Amino acid sequence: MSPTAQTDPGFVFQPKPAITTAGTYPAPPPGPPSPTPGPPVPASPLDQLVGTWHGTGFNTIWRPHFPDSPQDRFLELNLTDEILTFSPINGPIPNRGLLQEDIAMFGLTYMQQISDSSDGAGLHVEPGIWAIVPETTNPAEPPTVIRMASIPHGTVILTQGTASTTAGGPAIPDNNIIPFGIGATPPPNTEFSQAAQTFTEMNLAVPSPFRSPAQPGITQAMVENPNSILQAALADRAVRTTTALVVSTTDTPVPGGGIANTAFLAAGNANATLVAATFWVEAVENSSGPDILQLQYSQTVMLDFNGLHWPHVTVATLTKTTPPAGA
Repeated sequence: MSPTAQTDPGFVFQPKPAITTAGTYPAPPPGPPSPTPGPPVPASPLDQLVGTWHGTGFNTIWRPHFPDSPQDRFLELNLTDEILTFSPINGPIPNRGLLQEDIAMFGLTYMQQISDSSDGAGLHVEPGIWAIVPETTNPAEPPTVIRMASIPHGTVILTQGTASTTAGGPAIPDNNIIPFGIGATPPPNTEFSQAAQTFTEMNLAVPSPFRSPAQPGITQAMVENPNSILQAALADRAVRTTTALVVSTTDTPVPGGGIANTAFLAAGNANATLVAATFWVEAVENSSGPDILQLQYSQTVMLDFNGLHWPHVTVATLTKTTPPAGA
């Protein structure tokens, strides 16, 4: 029996009355010919996610430190092991309209579990939903994807954005964990060395009681650019097609989304104010058989405390180990 992220995989939405005007998300275009058979072009950008994925990653988080004297922060760095299971939601999810006709969404439930790879300590568990929203007229918006998630530390998020499928591999940008002022522009990677003079925990060559103990496998390059792990995982791999799911809690790239925190967090202990993430589903060419599906993601959460934004960056590369039920 395949793992599931639902209590009853036989549950089926049955809108009453039925929605007859529901739109669908445009199917991605087919990729270029491959020398070996690949997975069929999905009917929606979420179809390839169904199943269970295993992999590894890197977690960086600036934690508030109590008491704030002599220092207000602690930099935690973890190499991670991850399991991520997606299960289809059967049937159309009804959304009744007032300003326009009804729409139906289609989606997946998921369960994510992340542990520290050095000792197996649990770091994160997240139940949630990915769904497709068809094009709407009021508001006038193109088709979008949404991710709804519950974070056990006391935060819930709704991210919204776009999906696109292109030939070839993804162009994964550099990123960083440099703290910056609330309301200011995020600093570029070129400012890392200067910022490390103030936030010395980012320099692994400088001993600090306010940083995780040294762990084999964590390098200075990873701290300076967590996405370098994803970039390295693509080296020497031929990617036939990439589906990118780009979502955030802000009104960019599309209106919608938001974030809420418990009173403890919102009071200033570690108030999560923004989540932005990109998930790349890659069909990697395999000389000995069908294409291999690989899932990579990079997520940044802004934790606000003591007057600054503190970037919390999580990245991972996973491979599907369990096919969708019925496959």
